[in-house]
Amino acid sequence: MSKAMRAKVVLNRVEQFTSSEKLVFNPVCAKAYGPDGVDEDNTFARFSPSGEFQLQVTNPDLLGQFKPGEKYYVDFTPVTAD
Repeated sequence: MSKAMRAKVVLNRVEQFTSSEKLVFNPVCAKAYGPDGVDEDNTFARFSPSGEFQLQVTNPDLLGQFKPGEKYYVDFTPVTAD
């Protein structure tokens, strides 16, 4: 059994500081279903219905690039050796 996991998250908040930004992400959940009743966001939400993670970004090339409401896939893969 693999420990790898893919999550789908939405950027809910960007906090700006002098030379960095804090990005706050939460799992996705659709506000409405498509005509066939299937929605990818709710498929992801079924297995990761709640949570939050934050990243502090200091790379000058990335500052201002992330906007609230954008969605991302985040892959979690175990490190086998350092």
